[in-house]
Amino acid sequence: VQLQAFGGGLVQAGGSLRLSCVVSGNRNAFKSLAWYRQPPGNEREWVGRITANGITDYADSVKGRFTISRDRGKKMLYLQMNILKPEDTAVYYCKGTIRSAEFWGQGTQVTVSS
Repeated sequence: VQLQAFGGGLVQAGGSLRLSCVVSGNRNAFKSLAWYRQPPGNEREWVGRITANGITDYADSVKGRFTISRDRGKKMLYLQMNILKPEDTAVYYCKGTIRSAEFWGQGTQVTVSS
């Protein structure tokens, strides 16, 4: 099982960006897929998740601005980020959970300029 995130970059405040995460291996075994981020100088924090049944939930800081989705074949996980703010600047990670095991992708940098 491997996850690989990409799609980060530099964007102005108020703009949009979509992150992608390639999910390989036993994709149907995942209980949930999630996005996390680590702002500079801070600890990693949870952004949101999508369950195997397609139910999503989000951190309050991104609710209404970010949307998590996946493709029908479950090969891709997405994070659509709208109305970006400078405080959204962070390294973003995707994570998959199978039973109690966690699988992390490498991070992708998102920088939001004011």
